[in-house]
Amino acid sequence: MGEIEQRPTPGSRLGAPENSGISTLERGQKPPPTPSGKLMSIKIQMLDDTQEAFEVPQRAPGKVLLDAVCNHLNLVEGDYFGLEFPDHKKITVWLDLLKPIVKQIRRPKHVVVRFVVKFFPPDHTQLQEELTRYLFALQVKQDLAQGRLTCNDTSAALLISHIVQSEIGDFDEASDREHLAKNKYIPQQDALEDKIVEFHHNHIGQTPAESDFQLLEIARRLEMYGIRLHPAKDREGTKINLAVANTGILVFQGFTKINAFNWAKVRKLSFKRKRFLIKLRPDANSSYQDTLEFLMASRDFCKSFWKICVEHHAFFRLFEEPKPKPKPVLFSRGSSFRFSGRTQKQVLDYVKEGGHKKVQFERKHSKIHSIRSLAMQPTEPNSEVSKQAQTSASPALREGAESPGGQRCPRGKEPKASSGECGQHQSPALQRSPVGNKEADGTVKATMEKEEEVVKDRTQQSKPQPLQPSTELSINSQGGAVPTNVILSPNLSPDTKQASPLVSPLLNDQPCPRTDDEEEGRRKRFPADKAYFIAKEVATTERTYLKDLEVITSWFQSAVSKEDAMPETLRSLIFPNFEPLHKFHTNFLKEIEQRLALWEGRSNAHIRDYQRVGDVMLRNIQAMKQLAAHLWKHGEALEALETSIRSSRRLENLCRDFELQKVCYLPLNTFLLRPLHRLMHYKQVLERLCKHHPPNHADFRDCRAALAEITEMVAQLHGTMIKMENFQKLHELKKDLIGIDNLVIPGREFIRLGSLSKLSGKGLQQRMFFLFNDVLLYTSRGLTISNQFKVHGQLPLYGMTIEESEDEWGVPHCLTLRGQRQSIVVAASSRSEMEKWVEDIQMAIDLAEKSSGPTPEFLASSPPDNKSPDEAAVADQESEDDLSASRTSLERQAPHRGNTMVHVCWHRNTSVSMVDFSVAVENQLSGNLLRKFKNSNGWQKLWVVFTNFCLFFYKSHQDNHPLASLPLLGYSLTIPSESEDIHKDYVFKLHFKSHVYYFRAESEYTFERWMEVIRSATSSASRAHVLSHREAHVY
Repeated sequence: MGEIEQRPTPGSRLGAPENSGISTLERGQKPPPTPSGKLMSIKIQMLDDTQEAFEVPQRAPGKVLLDAVCNHLNLVEGDYFGLEFPDHKKITVWLDLLKPIVKQIRRPKHVVVRFVVKFFPPDHTQLQEELTRYLFALQVKQDLAQGRLTCNDTSAALLISHIVQSEIGDFDEASDREHLAKNKYIPQQDALEDKIVEFHHNHIGQTPAESDFQLLEIARRLEMYGIRLHPAKDREGTKINLAVANTGILVFQGFTKINAFNWAKVRKLSFKRKRFLIKLRPDANSSYQDTLEFLMASRDFCKSFWKICVEHHAFFRLFEEPKPKPKPVLFSRGSSFRFSGRTQKQVLDYVKEGGHKKVQFERKHSKIHSIRSLAMQPTEPNSEVSKQAQTSASPALREGAESPGGQRCPRGKEPKASSGECGQHQSPALQRSPVGNKEADGTVKATMEKEEEVVKDRTQQSKPQPLQPSTELSINSQGGAVPTNVILSPNLSPDTKQASPLVSPLLNDQPCPRTDDEEEGRRKRFPADKAYFIAKEVATTERTYLKDLEVITSWFQSAVSKEDAMPETLRSLIFPNFEPLHKFHTNFLKEIEQRLALWEGRSNAHIRDYQRVGDVMLRNIQAMKQLAAHLWKHGEALEALETSIRSSRRLENLCRDFELQKVCYLPLNTFLLRPLHRLMHYKQVLERLCKHHPPNHADFRDCRAALAEITEMVAQLHGTMIKMENFQKLHELKKDLIGIDNLVIPGREFIRLGSLSKLSGKGLQQRMFFLFNDVLLYTSRGLTISNQFKVHGQLPLYGMTIEESEDEWGVPHCLTLRGQRQSIVVAASSRSEMEKWVEDIQMAIDLAEKSSGPTPEFLASSPPDNKSPDEAAVADQESEDDLSASRTSLERQAPHRGNTMVHVCWHRNTSVSMVDFSVAVENQLSGNLLRKFKNSNGWQKLWVVFTNFCLFFYKSHQDNHPLASLPLLGYSLTIPSESEDIHKDYVFKLHFKSHVYYFRAESEYTFERWMEVIRSATSSASRAHVLSHREAHVY
């Protein structure tokens, strides 16, 4: 149970029973013949209120009629629809696709069968065809008119405004009022007319297809969307209504949902006479009994609702159509009813594979044409969709390329018994227990903490040295632990892929060739002047900056030249603007190093003119102003690169593969902004020099002049840099998120991301939150090969309030966020974390309130989290299991991203803001440090680069890629105590839980600088800095 059998033919994969021997998807084969015999005519009422007559054999099963309707409409995604009719007892029932029509519709001449939407998916973006979305929009319009889709006046007016836009086009007040007078979309429409007209004015330029999309976007968030109420009573005799949806079984009192039973909770559904029974899975935290009982009006009502539940469960939860049970030899017990047709997953897979042709259609009520209707053939006036000419003669149809309706199951097959048990044929992911998931997540957390990697000392190759055993474990794509010498990749096995230094955070301790005494002697020869160490910082950071430029000018350019994937216009925008900078800074570095060599030389100690750097800085900054035209192009290059990646899959794959190389130790788009960041570093260095030198110093005048020059350049480029930093960060977050289609839009700004615990019926569950200036997202980490985070919910900030609620819920550091439609309760890991979130969320709310009003929400491929706490808990837990099964075409696979800042925040249970990122950009540093572990004796010399909240370790500054890295978020920075027996100067200590590392600087100045920049990563920026920084942002 739960195993998915691999079948050889496409037809069987799409749900056709094995014994049919025929697949309508296989070329060269004809569909199975329909039952012969006397024909009967059946009237079908379409969603646009037209009626069509279809002639089918009397003995044909219901599926033949549904197929005929779908073929008539050229409907590819016909599996979401069904046929309903009143039976002889006037109960509205669904046409059974396996039973003969004549046994279901006793007087076909007097019955009108309605073609309607049967299965409402959680997200309208899963509907791939414009025609399907149009039919869904017609269903919403129908439900509004019949009072089935209830909502407040504002939502109703907004829905009708989109219907009006799709029917008559752009706003014209006179036409609007005339159209509304002739068409009633909702009871009491007159009272809403002004609101409808006002909303319609905002839709100018919107096509009918876009109007359908927006209509469904609004409708799917309504509580009654796709809901059909079935009257019942509970055990106490209270009148209630039952309904079934994609998530499970819902309980309503009137039109208010009072309870929900997610499919993950339901063990079995059954009925006995008038009693409808729900058997739940055992749950120690639940107050419900094992079996719930509801009383319905009659056995027929009860059986009808049970059938609908079985079909919804199978369609939304199973991978393939359930197989029929073998017929019993002597007697049968229970209903033989089973779901017939493709499941939602099979429909999505079929449409993605493109095994169908695009068809044109016209909108009966619309005065404007669909994009797909431009080349349409004339149609009959009463037809909802144009019929294809000579359908029966089409060779494509004979090969099964166009008619999805005929692919549900073979005609004329007799239905066999099936069970109402709700666990059959589920995927292994769907059957995973919550306990198992928690254990897997715990394993991931545990392995994340073990941060040491064995790296061979290349200086000791001729004389091997014993290595200490390694305890590092890296995270594989499924959340398990693997040895440090492998990292799982989507396309490579563990045996063929070397370890990534970014996932193995720190080098292990090894014997070091240089002794401490030699280092002490070398340090004592250095000049004591602080200006010398400031100048040396310019040289060390310039080395790193040159290596970063080479990532673009050499490594990336080489990768691009091998693959003809980048447009020539983009190539000419990037590389010609980086190569002059690389050439200039190569010469600048030589000049700085020559000056430092003269400064250090004992024979030149008496020559005071060499003990300065301001003149070198001034000369080169003045020359750099000639390159300003190239600097202006870098923001344009970043935008052009991201635009080209969206439009070219080859370029996207090229950039993704390049980011997997060790030399690309940061996101690729970060390197495009490095020249702008470097200007800020020069400004900071010159500020320190001016502060250090007295006004009468020989170097003061040059330093001040150089500072004035660089300040002018920074001021000119500051606006571009702020904008590009936000743009780059949004695109980076987009790679870590699934379920969001349009994260990067004009005006959206990132504010904070981090880990919080969300309170639900299952208790506190870890979630990743993303705060922007218009919306707050919360996500969970998916167990996918890409290790991305799946969006579960979004709270628009407009109208939101925030309040501390520790006393109300009894949870430390607890907050309640109250949105206009939804409220959630979250808890931070500490008081300081809570205060950061409160401060930033309140600031974002204030910004949203000052804006023009509510902003359009995301286009998400996952449903909104408008659930009760119980249901939300199960849905959140279940979503990680369903992730691989429910992926839509809007989502793309990405490489393993287990080392990004989002994942670090997840594992360290902390947060980071955009202000922190900007501070980190200003606080970059490079240089030699000696490193020692807690239980080791010797010190190892390493070249260390601090950037992006992370220490990167190299053997020397000449290396092209880091050996290992250590993310610093969550670490504490202190000075060793006397009890730690570290008898050296300029030593600082980094520790997180049981991991302790000591680092030793060469001078007091470098020690203070390393402390300063690392502190910026291990603790958030001060409130004063935050305010000053935000004033520079244009929100």
